[in-house]
Amino acid sequence: MSEVTISQRSLCLEAAVRAASAAIESAREQGLNIVVAVVDRAGHTLCLQRMENAFLHSSGIAEDKAYTAASFGLPTSSWAENVKGNPRLAEGLNVRPRMVMFGGGLPIIIEETCVGGIGVSGGTAAEDEACARAGLAAL
Repeated sequence: MSEVTISQRSLCLEAAVRAASAAIESAREQGLNIVVAVVDRAGHTLCLQRMENAFLHSSGIAEDKAYTAASFGLPTSSWAENVKGNPRLAEGLNVRPRMVMFGGGLPIIIEETCVGGIGVSGGTAAEDEACARAGLAAL
Protein backbone atom coordinates (compact mmCIF):
# COMPACT_ATOMS: atom_id res chain seq x y z
CA MET A 1 0.00 0.00 0.00
CA SER A 2 1.26 3.43 -0.93
CA GLU A 3 2.14 5.95 1.74
CA VAL A 4 0.77 8.82 -0.34
CA THR A 5 -2.62 7.54 -1.48
CA ILE A 6 -5.66 5.97 0.11
CA SER A 7 -8.49 3.83 -1.18
CA GLN A 8 -12.08 4.57 -0.20
CA ARG A 9 -15.28 2.66 -0.78
CA SER A 10 -18.08 4.56 -2.47
CA LEU A 11 -21.61 3.90 -3.67
CA CYS A 12 -22.05 2.66 -7.24
CA LEU A 13 -24.54 4.01 -9.80
CA GLU A 14 -26.73 0.91 -9.80
CA ALA A 15 -27.24 1.10 -6.03
CA ALA A 16 -27.98 4.83 -6.26
CA VAL A 17 -30.70 4.25 -8.86
CA ARG A 18 -32.19 1.42 -6.78
CA ALA A 19 -32.32 3.62 -3.66
CA ALA A 20 -33.82 6.57 -5.56
CA SER A 21 -36.49 4.39 -7.15
CA ALA A 22 -37.50 2.99 -3.75
CA ALA A 23 -37.77 6.52 -2.32
CA ILE A 24 -39.99 7.56 -5.25
CA GLU A 25 -42.20 4.51 -4.72
CA SER A 26 -42.56 5.38 -1.03
CA ALA A 27 -43.54 8.94 -1.98
CA ARG A 28 -46.19 7.65 -4.39
CA GLU A 29 -47.66 5.47 -1.65
CA GLN A 30 -47.86 8.54 0.62
CA GLY A 31 -49.32 10.78 -2.09
CA LEU A 32 -46.23 13.01 -2.18
CA ASN A 33 -44.33 14.65 -5.03
CA ILE A 34 -40.62 14.61 -4.24
CA VAL A 35 -37.15 14.94 -5.59
CA VAL A 36 -34.58 12.39 -4.48
CA ALA A 37 -30.83 12.75 -4.83
CA VAL A 38 -28.19 10.13 -4.16
CA VAL A 39 -24.52 11.09 -3.87
CA ASP A 40 -21.32 9.10 -3.56
CA ARG A 41 -18.85 9.36 -0.68
CA ALA A 42 -17.29 12.50 -2.16
CA GLY A 43 -20.69 14.20 -2.49
CA HIS A 44 -20.90 13.86 -6.27
CA THR A 45 -24.45 13.32 -7.52
CA LEU A 46 -24.97 9.82 -8.89
CA CYS A 47 -28.74 9.99 -9.33
CA LEU A 48 -31.33 12.74 -9.24
CA GLN A 49 -34.99 11.91 -9.84
CA ARG A 50 -37.80 14.48 -9.79
CA MET A 51 -41.45 13.52 -9.75
CA GLU A 52 -43.50 15.48 -12.26
CA ASN A 53 -45.22 17.81 -9.79
CA ALA A 54 -42.42 18.25 -7.26
CA PHE A 55 -41.47 21.78 -6.23
CA LEU A 56 -38.73 23.31 -8.37
CA HIS A 57 -36.53 24.20 -5.38
CA SER A 58 -36.71 20.62 -4.15
CA SER A 59 -34.00 19.52 -6.59
CA GLY A 60 -31.30 21.65 -5.01
CA ILE A 61 -32.54 20.96 -1.50
CA ALA A 62 -32.51 17.17 -2.04
CA GLU A 63 -28.95 17.32 -3.40
CA ASP A 64 -27.81 19.44 -0.45
CA LYS A 65 -29.45 17.06 2.04
CA ALA A 66 -27.65 14.10 0.46
CA TYR A 67 -24.36 16.05 0.39
CA THR A 68 -24.66 17.05 4.06
CA ALA A 69 -25.50 13.48 5.14
CA ALA A 70 -22.58 12.01 3.18
CA SER A 71 -20.10 14.65 4.32
CA PHE A 72 -20.73 14.14 8.03
CA GLY A 73 -22.05 10.57 8.05
CA LEU A 74 -25.06 11.80 10.04
CA PRO A 75 -28.76 12.29 9.31
CA THR A 76 -29.55 15.91 8.55
CA SER A 77 -32.28 15.77 11.20
CA SER A 78 -29.61 15.27 13.91
CA TRP A 79 -28.19 18.78 13.50
CA ALA A 80 -30.87 20.56 15.53
CA GLU A 81 -29.84 18.50 18.55
CA ASN A 82 -26.12 18.69 17.73
CA VAL A 83 -26.10 22.50 17.84
CA LYS A 84 -28.54 22.86 20.73
CA GLY A 85 -26.97 25.08 23.36
CA ASN A 86 -24.29 26.29 20.95
CA PRO A 87 -25.75 29.22 19.00
CA ARG A 88 -22.38 30.19 17.53
CA LEU A 89 -21.99 26.73 16.00
CA ALA A 90 -25.55 26.84 14.65
CA GLU A 91 -24.94 30.29 13.19
CA GLY A 92 -21.66 29.22 11.60
CA LEU A 93 -23.05 26.02 10.09
CA ASN A 94 -26.15 27.77 8.78
CA VAL A 95 -24.07 30.01 6.53
CA ARG A 96 -22.10 27.13 5.03
CA PRO A 97 -23.09 26.48 1.41
CA ARG A 98 -24.97 23.19 0.96
CA MET A 99 -25.35 22.61 4.73
CA VAL A 100 -28.86 21.38 5.63
CA MET A 101 -29.93 21.14 9.25
CA PHE A 102 -33.43 19.65 8.94
CA GLY A 103 -34.73 16.18 8.14
CA GLY A 104 -34.66 14.34 4.84
CA GLY A 105 -31.00 13.48 4.35
CA LEU A 106 -29.46 10.18 5.48
CA PRO A 107 -25.97 8.78 5.19
CA ILE A 108 -25.60 5.50 3.36
CA ILE A 109 -23.62 3.25 5.68
CA ILE A 110 -22.39 -0.10 4.38
CA GLU A 111 -20.37 -2.32 6.71
CA GLU A 112 -19.75 0.61 9.10
CA THR A 113 -18.45 2.86 6.29
CA CYS A 114 -20.24 5.91 4.93
CA VAL A 115 -20.31 5.34 1.16
CA GLY A 116 -22.75 8.10 0.19
CA GLY A 117 -25.92 9.92 1.09
CA ILE A 118 -29.56 10.13 0.07
CA GLY A 119 -31.64 13.29 0.25
CA VAL A 120 -35.36 13.77 -0.30
CA SER A 121 -37.29 17.03 -0.58
CA GLY A 122 -40.93 17.78 -1.26
CA GLY A 123 -42.82 16.77 1.86
CA THR A 124 -42.42 17.58 5.53
CA ALA A 125 -39.07 16.76 7.10
CA ALA A 126 -40.58 13.56 8.57
CA GLU A 127 -42.13 12.53 5.22
CA ASP A 128 -38.86 13.23 3.40
CA GLU A 129 -36.91 11.14 5.90
CA ALA A 130 -39.41 8.27 5.60
CA CYS A 131 -38.88 8.24 1.83
CA ALA A 132 -35.10 8.35 2.30
CA ARG A 133 -35.33 5.41 4.72
CA ALA A 134 -37.25 3.47 2.07
CA GLY A 135 -34.37 4.17 -0.27
CA LEU A 136 -31.88 2.83 2.27
CA ALA A 137 -34.02 -0.28 2.80
CA ALA A 138 -33.70 -1.07 -0.92
CA LEU A 139 -29.95 -1.43 -0.48
